[in-house]
Amino acid sequence: MRPVTLILGGAASGKSAFSESLIESEIGGHWTGALYLATATAGDAEMADKIKRHRDRRGPAWTTVEEPLALADALAEHTQPQRPILVDCLTLWLSNLMFADRDIASETSRLIATFPGLTSPVLFVSNEVGGGIVPENALARRFRDEAGRLNQKIAAAADRVYLITAGLPLTLKDSTV
Repeated sequence: MRPVTLILGGAASGKSAFSESLIESEIGGHWTGALYLATATAGDAEMADKIKRHRDRRGPAWTTVEEPLALADALAEHTQPQRPILVDCLTLWLSNLMFADRDIASETSRLIATFPGLTSPVLFVSNEVGGGIVPENALARRFRDEAGRLNQKIAAAADRVYLITAGLPLTLKDSTV
């Protein structure tokens, strides 16, 4: 099994940039092109701008595949040796699942079940949303709780876990050493 890495952090903490640099520095010239598996949809101008900034920062060496729901299927389809995959991000995927009224526990289990068959190193980006105040409405509280459960399950199954704060990484788990 190739290393599975989870990168956690708050909004705009530097998770995506750290993940991209990790792929470029650790894998360096040994990869044949990285795949960016995007879960976001451009529902408004602000998100469209954020997606554009991310694409511009990555540059032409990255191939982008957009998959807002069928993440396990997309990973199974696109995994190949020497091709790292960056999944950005799990919390947007979670939002998409919630709005599509999907079974989150089942989808999470399906995702984790793909890990042993991965031939690519895969980095998952996810927001840590449980460190703030209790959300005011039931949907936001459900999202916070589901995100916490999702992050716990992915972290338990991952080989490496980093927490990014103010652009600085803190290693929480590394079973690859």
